[in-house]
Amino acid sequence: MKYNEISHFSHPEHRLTYDYTQVPFLCDGCNEPGIGSHYKCTTCNHDLHVHCALPSPSISHPFYTKCTFQFLTNPPGSAPRYCNACQKDISGFVYHCKACGFDLHPCCAKLPTTLDDGEVKLYLRRKVGSACHKCGKKGRSWSYRSTCKKYNLHVACAKEMLAESWHEMYYRGVRIGEDGDYSNSMYGQNWKLEKGTLQSYHKRGPKRKGKIKKCCKIAGLAVQFVISAILGDPTTLIAGVVGALMSK
Repeated sequence: MKYNEISHFSHPEHRLTYDYTQVPFLCDGCNEPGIGSHYKCTTCNHDLHVHCALPSPSISHPFYTKCTFQFLTNPPGSAPRYCNACQKDISGFVYHCKACGFDLHPCCAKLPTTLDDGEVKLYLRRKVGSACHKCGKKGRSWSYRSTCKKYNLHVACAKEMLAESWHEMYYRGVRIGEDGDYSNSMYGQNWKLEKGTLQSYHKRGPKRKGKIKKCCKIAGLAVQFVISAILGDPTTLIAGVVGALMSK
């Protein structure tokens, strides 16, 4: 057995190999998108986030100090369940607290409490008092907040931005090559960061242009980092890749 190979219960037919990709993939464990480091079957089109390939039997989380989350391959019960971090449906691997009924996607459960590239620093918060700069609403889901506390982005909103682009790519003509990889030319065509999101939060005027430009730069970097974290690989390199995809 090679050091970068594992066997996994979700795909007993073949061994999975550690891989790194700058092309988004759909995780066959949690059924959520991913990018960057992951495990894949080189024979079949089977991909897993690292968090899904190497799950912990149980975890705790600082937002739920009284909970113990158990790893499950499927959500419990027959009723639809949603992730308490991003408010999105759960249809595969999940961390579940039986006592409280809380659920977390594996990548949501492992979201970094701090994202820092030396220029922008964001802190994960369960609740924030300020409105999200994407939807303009409070509450809803976990959020990443800037050090100055003037920029907030819901994890749910970041996922919606990702889902919109993913739907366009995945269901509207994404070409699969002979080797099973999605066509690179198709990826990123709709990964667009909405422009003007922050302008409505500032008063118009010549004296505000510098602050708007700086704030929008922070917002763009923040979105890149949050989405790369949700995709399962919150690194500076992947954030740059996400940013490049969004700009196309």
